[in-house]
Amino acid sequence: MNHTRVLIVDDDQALLQGLPQALRLRMEGVRVDTADSGTAALDRIAALDYDAIVTDLKMPGMDGLDLLAEIRTHRPDTPTLMITGHGEHDLVVHALRGGAYDFIQKPIDRDYFVASLRRAIERRALSRRVKEQQLALERHLNELEAIVEERTRELRQTNQVIDSPLRLLLCPSAQMEKIVHQIRQVADSPLTVLVEGETGTGKELVARAVHQLSARREKPFIAVDCGAIPDTLIESELFGYEKGAFTGAQQRKEGQFDLADGGTLFLDEIVNLPLPTQTKLLRALQERQVQRLGGKQPVRVDVRIIAASNVPLEREVRVGRFRQDVYYRLNEFGISLPPLRERDDILHLANGFLSEASMELGRPCRTISEAAAQVLLRYRWPGNVRELRNVIRRAILLASDVIEPEHLSVLPVDAPPASALRGEPAPLDSSLKEIAGAAAADAEQQAIRQALHSSRGNKSDAARHLRTDYKTLHLKMKQYDIEAGRFRDLRAP
Repeated sequence: MNHTRVLIVDDDQALLQGLPQALRLRMEGVRVDTADSGTAALDRIAALDYDAIVTDLKMPGMDGLDLLAEIRTHRPDTPTLMITGHGEHDLVVHALRGGAYDFIQKPIDRDYFVASLRRAIERRALSRRVKEQQLALERHLNELEAIVEERTRELRQTNQVIDSPLRLLLCPSAQMEKIVHQIRQVADSPLTVLVEGETGTGKELVARAVHQLSARREKPFIAVDCGAIPDTLIESELFGYEKGAFTGAQQRKEGQFDLADGGTLFLDEIVNLPLPTQTKLLRALQERQVQRLGGKQPVRVDVRIIAASNVPLEREVRVGRFRQDVYYRLNEFGISLPPLRERDDILHLANGFLSEASMELGRPCRTISEAAAQVLLRYRWPGNVRELRNVIRRAILLASDVIEPEHLSVLPVDAPPASALRGEPAPLDSSLKEIAGAAAADAEQQAIRQALHSSRGNKSDAARHLRTDYKTLHLKMKQYDIEAGRFRDLRAP
């Protein structure tokens, strides 16, 4: 009971003298203060945190119940014992319901009084220890969370382009070292970025690397394939629409600009963006606001734009298929990705894909043989890095320990030869099957070009004309490297 402090409140002076003496005799080290009214008690309680309070129930002015309410408000952890007289049963019930720890009936049984007070003080001490331990645990957990958060932030900042799949950009290649340097230069700037390169060279990887190295890394990264959305839907997809903007618009829909607010919007295959939509994009880039279809007021957005094209946009500008002002606004900082056939890190990438796919597929494939490596180096890789990754993944399923040339089915089994994909006739020494495949591929390409010419580059109309679905046409166009933008604004034959 060392350093224990108790407050006794009563208007009876004899009791204020007798109870403290009894407590000091029976509880060693206890310090007892007294107050002769509820008001005086509140002054003491405001100045000191008592281990227990003993108060008479009936006092002039502020009675015990009012004092108890004040104690519960200002010192809720302090146990309060109520002194009651005969015939005060209802008051006792109110006091217990109001939070009193115990009641002591007059005439006071001093043994019971001391025992009850001791229990109250011990309970308060235990409650204090538990609370202190909880606070210490919370502080410790908060410190650990702060350490983990800080460490995670450091790792994220240090390894932004190392985490899969962005680690694929870090290769022992002077070309890719330059790309990574450019990414680091532009990432934390507000500049709009234009990434150019053939299909499969990793344009989206570059865009994600720029986003993750920027201050916007905690905000959304939204990727939109402008070539995969019909011309009639691209505007509502990008900018959204209001309820009732057109038939079927049952409710307001947020566009991709809204979804990317605060973060990065990646516009892939931007060369396929229709000219009217390019005009609205220019306004969004300049004014930092978009106009939803059917909307009356522009909506402000905070979005960083990264665009990508698998054909040189400057060439598209020269022939009138892309707006010059939009091109200049997008090309504030340009990054050009080399095709895989011009890179000197093919084997490094292949071995990286080997390790990745071995773990993912549960097929421990150890290495690539020298003969297989030569096959990889001789191939032209029209599908670039994406094609290389797919070839290695397929080879792992076929190989047991070492990838050999027979495991490298570089082209699909029934695919036409590469010459057909380039629009060239089959070589003279080709088999009948290869000649037929080349002829079929050539006829397919001509039909697609004719349909796009007739529809002025509208892929939805071309798909209907060819009696195929939109997605199939889109994939075929990618396979044959046919760009819809080349057929826009041309007169139908």
